[in-house]
Amino acid sequence: QVRLVESGGGLVQAGGSLRLSCAASGGTFSTYIMGWFRQAPGKEREFVAALRWSDGITRYADAVKGRFTISRDNAKNTVYLQMNSLKREDAAVYYCAAAQRWTYPSANRNEYDYWGQGTQVTVSS
Repeated sequence: QVRLVESGGGLVQAGGSLRLSCAASGGTFSTYIMGWFRQAPGKEREFVAALRWSDGITRYADAVKGRFTISRDNAKNTVYLQMNSLKREDAAVYYCAAAQRWTYPSANRNEYDYWGQGTQVTVSS
């Protein structure tokens, strides 16, 4: 049973940084696509970043390019989202997701098979 557990959310001032972690277990993640999505109140869940675990190929939403970095630690089976220069509009619940069936870093949430419980990111002005 695949399990994804996010951590690292919290309150940060605009312009600050946070690093989210997603601890993955129960699967052979070297063949997976891992993604980060976020959902703000009243909005749909949106794509943030994705990574192909096997070779580290990444993809980012335009809104976070140059500010966020997705990476993985093979030994720890953990995916990270380093978020720098945070803006108020980055505030949301951030979800880690895993896709088993695809070979490219997808931005489509419907292509992800497993989801974590989410971690809250709050950005103050």
